Amino acid sequence: MFSWVSKDARRKKEPELFQTVAEGLRQLYAQKLLPLEEHYRFHEFHSPALEDADFDNKPMVLLVGQYSTGKTTFIRHLIEQDFPGMRIGPEPTTDSFIAVMHGPTEGVVPGNALVVDPRRPFRKLNAFGNAFLNRFMCAQLPNPVLDSISIIDTPGILSGEKQRISRGYDFAAVLEWFAERVDRIILLFDAHKLDISDEFSEVIKALKNHEDKIRVVLNKADQIETQQLMRVYGALMWSLGKIINTPEVVRVYIGSFWSHPLLIPDNRKLFEAEEQDLFKDIQSLPRNAALRKLNDLIKRARLAKVHAYIISSLKKEMPNVFGKESKKKELVNNLGEIYQKIEREQQISPGDFPSLRKMQELLQSQDFSKFQALKPKLLDTVDDMLANDIARLMVMVRQEESLMPSQAVKGGAFDGTMNGPFGHGYGEGAGEGIDDVEWVVGKDKPTYDEIFYTLSPVNGKITGANAKKEMVKSKLPNTVLGKIWKLADVDKDGLLDDEEFALANHLIKVKLEGHELPADLPPHLVPPSKRRHE
Repeated sequence: MFSWVSKDARRKKEPELFQTVAEGLRQLYAQKLLPLEEHYRFHEFHSPALEDADFDNKPMVLLVGQYSTGKTTFIRHLIEQDFPGMRIGPEPTTDSFIAVMHGPTEGVVPGNALVVDPRRPFRKLNAFGNAFLNRFMCAQLPNPVLDSISIIDTPGILSGEKQRISRGYDFAAVLEWFAERVDRIILLFDAHKLDISDEFSEVIKALKNHEDKIRVVLNKADQIETQQLMRVYGALMWSLGKIINTPEVVRVYIGSFWSHPLLIPDNRKLFEAEEQDLFKDIQSLPRNAALRKLNDLIKRARLAKVHAYIISSLKKEMPNVFGKESKKKELVNNLGEIYQKIEREQQISPGDFPSLRKMQELLQSQDFSKFQALKPKLLDTVDDMLANDIARLMVMVRQEESLMPSQAVKGGAFDGTMNGPFGHGYGEGAGEGIDDVEWVVGKDKPTYDEIFYTLSPVNGKITGANAKKEMVKSKLPNTVLGKIWKLADVDKDGLLDDEEFALANHLIKVKLEGHELPADLPPHLVPPSKRRHE
């Protein structure tokens, strides 16, 4: 008798155990969040229901940009291989959404077949109809880069209202659907084409609430001089600032992302550093995939809660019999006031509410009499998920990360700069002299020796106090000089001999030239007398 009570009590006392983060997210969504979404018709207003493939799929990178900004070439550069359906040219060539994914054999899967495949995370794209599905395909091929990530190529964005309508489907809505599910959104700009068209502006606004995923690439930067590049960069930041309404400055990567020789090589070092930073960002995606899915589920749960309060408030205000249509119009027009009331009563941040204008448009076609009243139990279940279950999954995310080997995207362009003499910074700064037979510090040692013997060495060594008098002349902060001291005092006796003093000065020079200090002293910088000869 009353077994359901004891079962419910047991569930509260004994939290559910999950084997993996993906399994935990899948179960929490199905058991705790999905019932709330279905009860208040969340899927008709915001986003289709999530499926198993959404929790299990590899990280995805979405490329967005105007035509001829180098999106397809960028993919070709990353994977160092042509993919099926690839077309490159100065005119608008890519007119389809192409999901570039790993597969045992090279081939193309058309859109209608893709949306019925339960193993792919694209089933809900079925809602955009044949006009879209005829312009959607999956290019699959065996490639090491695609072992870790999938890349979505998109049609080049054109300008003018006519072009947008002629697509036959809601381009911005499709991109918004992808934005919710991908791990990184890369906006590509051409250094010669900075104008942001109407459709591009609409697309960027559709990516609102996903600013944390957006990275901007200023491509083809090797085609303009340094002075022009500075102006172009400033103009791009100004244009983006008007559209992306965030207080933070968007991260812009500058470079030439293809395998051809640089036309103007003046900024080669800048391009190398920027490419390395972007590659590191993309390579971190597999490691952070579980955390991203967790974050997206939390955002979805918060929106679903607010949606439930909005729908139940509208239901509460509706008359039972007469005047339903006039009341509906009044409620839609006064939706802003309802937002403010919910915000006050439920202590919800204004940032959690959906777009007022979009919500008013969607409500026009809804039958308010079919809306459901507030059901606290459903909301309590979601609150419990956010307060307890998510916290446990957060711990699991960190455990999974520590147990996994260092996950990173490998292959393609990512391997080209990882090791060897063409790795970023190889042979520069603290790496100078890495391949030399002679000790690199030795060439400047006579100069450092002259200073050393003016510092009153005793038994061939100077004290820390005497070394400090000379080292502070560099005007480097004490924190930096302290690190240099630790690296230079190789034998850890609190004193510096002539070789160690020369090394300290070499490291000061490295820092003053703008390079980073190594965490540990590289073998090639160890003074010859301190090296172990085996």
